[in-house]
Amino acid sequence: MKMSIVERFLADPYLLLNAVGEGIYGFDLQGNAVFINPAAEQMTGWQNDELLGQNIHQYHHHSHADGTPYPACDCKIYATLKDGKVRKVNDEVFWRKDGSSFPVEYTTAPVYREDELIGAVAIFRDVSSQRQTESALRTALADNQQLTQQLQAENTYLQSEIQQEWLETGLVGKSLVFQQMLEQLDLVAKTDSTVLILGENGTGKELIARNIHNRSLRQQSTMVRVNCAAFSANLLESELFGHEKGAFTGATETRKGRFELANNGTLFLDEIGELSLSAQSKLLRVIQEQEFERVGGSKTIKVNIRLITATNKDLAAMVERGEFRMDLYYRLNVFPIKAPALRDRIEDLPLIAEVIINKLNQKLGKNIQAINNKSLVKLSQYQWPGNIRELQNILEREVILAKGAVLDIKQSLAKQSSGNRASAITLLAEAEKHHIISVLKQCRWRIGGVQGAAKLLGLPDSTLRSKMKKLNIERPV
Repeated sequence: MKMSIVERFLADPYLLLNAVGEGIYGFDLQGNAVFINPAAEQMTGWQNDELLGQNIHQYHHHSHADGTPYPACDCKIYATLKDGKVRKVNDEVFWRKDGSSFPVEYTTAPVYREDELIGAVAIFRDVSSQRQTESALRTALADNQQLTQQLQAENTYLQSEIQQEWLETGLVGKSLVFQQMLEQLDLVAKTDSTVLILGENGTGKELIARNIHNRSLRQQSTMVRVNCAAFSANLLESELFGHEKGAFTGATETRKGRFELANNGTLFLDEIGELSLSAQSKLLRVIQEQEFERVGGSKTIKVNIRLITATNKDLAAMVERGEFRMDLYYRLNVFPIKAPALRDRIEDLPLIAEVIINKLNQKLGKNIQAINNKSLVKLSQYQWPGNIRELQNILEREVILAKGAVLDIKQSLAKQSSGNRASAITLLAEAEKHHIISVLKQCRWRIGGVQGAAKLLGLPDSTLRSKMKKLNIERPV
């Protein structure tokens, strides 16, 4: 009677072992080979009659990929013979008869008979093609990275123009306190560290955040801004983390939050001191674990963001009052940057005003060339509680009302307190010197006449010459 295929396999299980494409070694408890299938012979070049009954570690597994010895006592196959545990290995090599090696992935499994460990089997395959593919992929990725760097280099001019546009909106100054801030900005920009920007309203905290993002390694990605003071506690949570459809009344569709939108980029949380304690707790978790759930959802969403925050509040004092979580404060306060108030760098005022006026000329279609000296003194003596934003508003009103090329500030500004007058006089002298030099350069150092600097400054020629002598202003040779 003719046997079926199944019966033939059951009668001789070696038929199956000989047919598979993976190499198979069988070992007794002493580590001697008791079975070697044709695929193993083909991959290694070692034949059955050469290895059966031999301790074959010395033939096919004697060394690591770098040629250093691989003792049998460290071999994973032999470890299975001792403890009966299954092991999967993917970072070793087997050696051929001709002395060459090839990378392998193999599994060792114990062999039992009536609950007694009698040996082990190793099933392996040659992964040379897989490793070559991985190497080719790494090469392609490296080429792609090089191309990206080349494109970034070609984009330098455009990025420079963008940076200049930001500078012209107010992030300018030569004062010591401002230069110290810029040094801190340069240091932290190339890192992925969390930044906390501290400063009064109107000091340019968002400009600082944007400058950090655009100098960072994430500059090609998005910077997403959230004003934490613009939303109620419930709405802010949805704004930050998103919500699922039906999460609350009015949630008619699933919506991504700002954290998702900022993935692989930068998230700027302005007015961070306005966060509710509940939102603070959730923010802390995202910072720690880089994951969150949408409002009304259970799916965990992972993100990779760089966090920049800003506030005009004293967070340390809020921590003392129990209004701000201490653990979150220390998470945010990794690298604090202080945005100086305008009154603390009053010598920068002429330069800032010049930049603002140039922007206003474009915006309003005007051609203001300078601010007269009397107006500069008035601006420099003011305390500027609203900082650069207040200066922008005042200058915009004056530019709108101006009929000539020289700006004459008509608005009444509060005087400085007498206690700060002495330091203000020193700063004013520096500011006045800078302003006069700027106008002289614009007029090509011509003092008198219709196109002269004295005319633009609203001064008699003799007064301007006297001021130049007093301030040690000399035309460069």
